[in-house]
Amino acid sequence: MRALALALALSAPLVFAGPSALADDATAATTPADAAQIATRVQGFYDRTKSFQADFKQEYVVKAHGQKKTSEGHVVFEKPGKMNWTYREPTGNRVVSDGHVLRVYEKENAQMFEQAVDKSQYPAALAFLMGQGELTKAFTLRLLDAAAMKFEGGWVLEGTPREATPAYQKVLLYVDAATAQVRRVLILDAQGNRNRFDFSNASVNTPIGSGEFTFTPPPGTQVVHP
Repeated sequence: MRALALALALSAPLVFAGPSALADDATAATTPADAAQIATRVQGFYDRTKSFQADFKQEYVVKAHGQKKTSEGHVVFEKPGKMNWTYREPTGNRVVSDGHVLRVYEKENAQMFEQAVDKSQYPAALAFLMGQGELTKAFTLRLLDAAAMKFEGGWVLEGTPREATPAYQKVLLYVDAATAQVRRVLILDAQGNRNRFDFSNASVNTPIGSGEFTFTPPPGTQVVHP
């Protein structure tokens, strides 16, 4: 589904965490119980958060073709289930949900894909940012060696979905140890594609405008319902 593909490839860059984002058993730093404790701290932070917004940089790599797409913008989340990814020019794309309908606007193609949120398969990898789902229930977690992953001073959690999904195979959460905020999310699928989000200038529980989660595409846009 192209809507899901764009939502997952909302096209940030820094460098990858090493030769392979999926660490092998040798990089596991401790037991799953410790990973669960950290996940509980992360969950607690976002459970207490009514709204979250940040600048983001994104890097999406298609392994088979060696293609890399980078972009950046601003994202806003608000409970329950609302979000707005605004991509800066020249991309100009939008991914907006009012909690009921997911709208994915492709400026270049003058198309907008529109689908009910509960039909969209939007991944649990990002659901916790919107106040939905629980990390420990959605994933089998383990704690990786942050130094080996070039994220010293924080934690790196590797999550494997408890229920198989075609959307992604693994998710890595790079967690600020001081605040339990997630600073980076790296999503990997079965084909080896990588979708990385880096968040900066984050703020929580700030007032959100009433029209933040509505979007009307420009005239002439083709609206597609998958």
